Amino acid sequence: MTLIKSISGIRGTIGGHTGDTLNPLDIVKFTSAYATFIASKHPDKKLKIVVGRDARISGEMVKNIVCGTLMGIGADVVNIGLATTPTTELAVRMSGADGGIIITASHNPRQWNALKLLNHEGEFLTASEGAEVLNIAEREDFNYADVDKLGQYTEDNTYNQKHIEAVKALKLADLTAIREQKFRVCVDTINSVGGVILPKLLDELGVEYKILYGEPTGDFAHNPEPIEKNLSGIMEEMRKGGYDLGIVVDPDVDRLAFIQEDGVMFGEEYTLVSVADYILDHVKGNTVSNLSSTRALRDVTEKHGGKYYASAVGEVNVTTKMKEVNAVIGGEGNGGVIYPESHYGRDALVGIVLFLSSLAQKGLKASELRKTYPSYFIAKNRIDLTPETNVDAILAKVKELYGQESDVQVTDIDGVKLDFPTSWVHLRKSNTEPIIRIYSEAGSMKEADALGKKLMQVVYDMQ
Repeated sequence: MTLIKSISGIRGTIGGHTGDTLNPLDIVKFTSAYATFIASKHPDKKLKIVVGRDARISGEMVKNIVCGTLMGIGADVVNIGLATTPTTELAVRMSGADGGIIITASHNPRQWNALKLLNHEGEFLTASEGAEVLNIAEREDFNYADVDKLGQYTEDNTYNQKHIEAVKALKLADLTAIREQKFRVCVDTINSVGGVILPKLLDELGVEYKILYGEPTGDFAHNPEPIEKNLSGIMEEMRKGGYDLGIVVDPDVDRLAFIQEDGVMFGEEYTLVSVADYILDHVKGNTVSNLSSTRALRDVTEKHGGKYYASAVGEVNVTTKMKEVNAVIGGEGNGGVIYPESHYGRDALVGIVLFLSSLAQKGLKASELRKTYPSYFIAKNRIDLTPETNVDAILAKVKELYGQESDVQVTDIDGVKLDFPTSWVHLRKSNTEPIIRIYSEAGSMKEADALGKKLMQVVYDMQ
């Protein structure tokens, strides 16, 4: 049983004892804390909070508790039903709400759920704001409304369509080119809200499709993280032929991966790279991704005359950096595309439309497009430590050791990243476990893994 409080919200497994899991009492506590925090930012105002959820089995239960608690605090609730994370983010802005709660555990397995917390812009709370919410929860410093000031409850199921219309209206969404290509795609929507919204989007784009695992039951047909080892079903279907592209989303539809027409992974790291390349073909500017994302984005950005910037890991860190450098496109290497013209949030619908626009304009197959980008491979390793280990001290020693070398660029905004001329390695400590995660990238998987293993040994030698 697990309950994790982090920059990405409150998440945990369903069931078990209070304080250890995402159970009804803890849902009430954290929802109350969030509403109290939002109220402090909008004093003397009747709050309006948007609530959306993915299709998880526990979603209905969690939604009922969240909505009731918000009403008890005195906030009006707009329940938008089964909705993607980006749909809920947009709904906050479109409705003029003061905040929003997305009930989703993203790519976590079926027994998990979570509360993702949004501000009035439909963007995730910052780390300091999240800490304030946790502090309020810890103190249980809540003041519930009396009977005459209870919140009102409404349901509004129009936001899926409003999201689709907003994506279609993007300047670089080439709807004519997409329709002329008459694409045929296969889509894995992992038994969640992708199965609700993506058929509608594809219908309006004139794209023929086959949906795998389309029923939004929340009983995921496979591990829902959209990485290669979990996608054998759609890759096998693609190899049968007759498709131009495979499309994969996670349960809340903020992550996006593609399968080439030959059944080979396009590479989740290259979702952002390809969309950025298309954007930069038309608009000059800067890009941002997190420190653990592929160097290919930097290469593509510089090819177009822009400047690439790296942020700490975490969507809110990426968006903060994007605003700081006025980036035209950004995101994360896990298939997250953030396009400011739409909104500051990862959005698979935006990624799908822009990727199809790119394929249509360039007249390339997905496999041909992939060959136009620099080829890098990322290896992921971890070092398990004892709870007593001073992880910060180890990372400081690594920084000191490599900081003396002339051909190594050291970045320490999030752990320690070492950029070598043709490769990099990033060491990050876990916020929840005594673990150092090691990401390494090079021109081949063998080289990337060897670099990661080398740094693992460096750390072991320090203990």
